[in-house]
Parts: sequence; C-alpha cells; structure tokens
Amino acid sequence: MKKEVPLWEKSNLTLEEAAAYSGIGINKLRDITNDEHCSFVLWVGTKRLIKRILFDQYIEECYSI
Repeated sequence: MKKEVPLWEKSNLTLEEAAAYSGIGINKLRDITNDEHCSFVLWVGTKRLIKRILFDQYIEECYSI
C-alpha cells in the first residue's frame, strides 16, 4: 500500500503538481523554468522538478507573473 504525500509536504513538485499547488498554468511554469538562472528548478536528466520552498519564496517576491 502506497501512502500519498500531500503537495505541501513534498520537497520537489512536478510541473503538474506545481500548477495545482500554485494555480499557475503548466505552460507559464515551463516558460519560467526554462530560464537558466531560475533558482527553483531541479533537472533530473530531462525531468523538470520544482523546489517547493524556493518556489514559494519566488512567488512571495513577485508582483506579477
């Protein structure tokens, strides 16, 4: 039996999870994380993960996206 971890307890989120967590669209998240200076993206091979805590900090500092 696999236990499901809530999104707010995960350290890294997929694009789909980050979109559900934040309300920001997947395409917009993809655009933001394509930037080589994006501090909250983690690349595992070709898989893109969002570092949740750094993503929260990024959102807190943004005026608009």
